Amino acid sequence: MTRNSRIKNHISSYLFLTPWLIGFFVFTFYPMLYSLYLSFTNFNILQPPKWIGWRNFFIMFIGSDEFPRDDRFINSLFVTFRYVFISVPLKLAFALFIAMLMNQKLRLIPLYRTVYYIPTLLGGSVAIAVLWRRLFAGDGVINMILHNLFNVNPPSWISNPTYSLYTLILLAVWQFGSPMIIFLAGLKQIPNEYYEAASVDGAGKTRQFFSITLPALSPIILFNLVMQMISAFQSFTQAYIVSGGNGGPLDSTMFYSLYLYLKGFGFSEMGYAAAMAWFLLLIIAVLTGVTFKFSKSLVSYGE
Repeated sequence: MTRNSRIKNHISSYLFLTPWLIGFFVFTFYPMLYSLYLSFTNFNILQPPKWIGWRNFFIMFIGSDEFPRDDRFINSLFVTFRYVFISVPLKLAFALFIAMLMNQKLRLIPLYRTVYYIPTLLGGSVAIAVLWRRLFAGDGVINMILHNLFNVNPPSWISNPTYSLYTLILLAVWQFGSPMIIFLAGLKQIPNEYYEAASVDGAGKTRQFFSITLPALSPIILFNLVMQMISAFQSFTQAYIVSGGNGGPLDSTMFYSLYLYLKGFGFSEMGYAAAMAWFLLLIIAVLTGVTFKFSKSLVSYGE
């Protein structure tokens, strides 16, 4: 191929890529750079951004007499980490359990797989969040069932700061369909001969699970863990609707993304909100890197 032909091929390739490149630089790359600039400014939307250096980040963690530390930011971090580190493992464990059930040769299995995937399609919607709020209200269906069956007077789960976060964790676990489908695909790739050989050697179901299933699924478990962790850190709709938009009661459901939204659009502190967004990106990047670092000795790729 001549030099002119190679140049023409390159030009043709970039011409086809032009719509994507325009979209990337206009709607992704430039907004990211601009938000990074805003994170070092005081910007209330109505007035031009005013450069203030590291003040937004200083207020987040240290503070001073002139600029007190933002304790609600610290609380939102604790709430979000608690939510992520409880909901993600429970969600993955439940998804794997259902996937193993769906991997059996039973009648109507395709129907069951569809039914179990529906919560993932609906779980992030406003309607489901409203429904969840009604289910766990003081006079909701859950309390009615507990009162009628066990003759107890349960609390209002949503308005009690001790239990409110756990209702959102339960909602997250209920949306197990996406990791379940991925686990199911992984289970089907495990040769049945492994289990037959293990049975001949006298290994029971529990031993087969820990010696065959988990090692074979370890790359998929890692993938699901990273994806669900990233998704959990960005949870917003559930907390916004269930808490009434204020992270209550007593900021017990004040997720990081919800507080970011309130700072940016509720208090018009766009510069501070941009700083929070970039710190969230740093948190996710660090935790993802740490997860990959520690997974090297735990994940088996069948090599």
